[in-house]
Amino acid sequence: MNGAEPFAVLASRVRASEKRILEALSRRGIAHRHIDSREWWHRLGDRFPHPIVLNREIGLARATYAADALEAAGATVVNSARATALCGDKWRTSAALVEAGLPTPRTALGLTPEAALTALDGLGYPAVVKPLQGSWGRLVSALPDRRTAETVLEYVAALPSPQARIVYLQEWIAKPGRDIRVIVVGGEALAATYRRSEDWRTNVARGAVSELCPLTPDLAKLAAMAAQAVEAEIAGVDLIEDETGEVLVLEVNHGVEFSGLQQALGDAVSVADRIVDHLLEKSRSCSE
Repeated sequence: MNGAEPFAVLASRVRASEKRILEALSRRGIAHRHIDSREWWHRLGDRFPHPIVLNREIGLARATYAADALEAAGATVVNSARATALCGDKWRTSAALVEAGLPTPRTALGLTPEAALTALDGLGYPAVVKPLQGSWGRLVSALPDRRTAETVLEYVAALPSPQARIVYLQEWIAKPGRDIRVIVVGGEALAATYRRSEDWRTNVARGAVSELCPLTPDLAKLAAMAAQAVEAEIAGVDLIEDETGEVLVLEVNHGVEFSGLQQALGDAVSVADRIVDHLLEKSRSCSE
C-alpha cells in the first residue's frame, strides 16, 4: 500500500482506550498518524492520504460526518459511516436488530410526546424512555406509571430540538442488577464483562463495576450477530438478562470504550492488539 502512514486514528479526545490503540500501533512498528478531529477539514474532490482510518471520534455528529467525508475521499473507515449512523441512533439500531431476528426488548416510537403517552398504554408500565442519541445513561428515565410518564413527557415536549421531541420507549426489563458488555472485532466476540451497579443504569460512566463474564458460545454468537446487524466491525454489544434468564440485545456501540473490560481481562486478550490486527487485515484486503 502506498504512503508512509497507511493508517490514521481520528480522535479529538484520547481516552484510555485510544491510548491503548496508539500504543499498540507504535509497539508493533506500524506507521500511523493521530488526527485531532477538532482541527481536521476536508475539501470535496481531495483524496485522503491515509487509506485506512480508525474513527474514534467521541461526538456522534462529528464521527458520522467525518466518516462520510473520509469515505468520499477514498479512505476505508472503521467503523463505516453507515454503521456509525445506525449505532448512533437507538431507534435505527433496534429496527436493525428486529429485522435480523434478534431478541430485543419491546420497543416503540412516538413522533410526539402525546403519541408516546398513548404508546405506553400498549407497551405497559413500568417502561423506560431514552433519547434517540446519547451515551452513558444520560437522560434515560424510568417510567413506573402513567403519572410519572406524563411528567417526564411534559418536559420532553418543551425541549428545543425537534428530534428530542421524538420519543423512544422500551419495556422495563427486570435485570439481575447487571448487564453484559461484549466486545466484537471483525465479526468475532473477544470477551465479555458483567457491569454491576446499585443504580438500575449499569453504565461504567455512572459508577458500575466491571467484572469478567464467561463468554459462552451463545453469548458470543448473539453479540457477533448484533454487530453484523448494524454493520459494525468494532462494537460494544450490550446484552441484558430478563427475569426468565433470556438474553436480549439492548444496543450496539460503534466507538466502544474497552478499558474496563481490559482491566478485567488482564493479559488474556489485548483488545487494542486485536483492533490493530483487524486494521491490518483491512489493509491487506484493500490492497488485493
